[in-house]
Amino acid sequence: MTDTPASHEPGGLRLRVNGETRPCPAGLCLDAVLVCLGYQPRLVVVEFNGEILPRERWASQSVGESDVLEVVTIVGGGS
Repeated sequence: MTDTPASHEPGGLRLRVNGETRPCPAGLCLDAVLVCLGYQPRLVVVEFNGEILPRERWASQSVGESDVLEVVTIVGGGS
């Protein structure tokens, strides 16, 4: 079995996430991309192509090959 880049798989693409290239299925909205990449959407803030994207837009925001994501994980702590 070979590792084929997602952009060469049918329906796959490669995204730039936090400075790294990551494979992801094509045709997903941002909230589904986050889950695909292993994030818990309720615990992150997303900068999408240089703009902090409000959470209510994630389900309708399509993601494509040229998009750049910066994902910041919210970390809780005690006092």
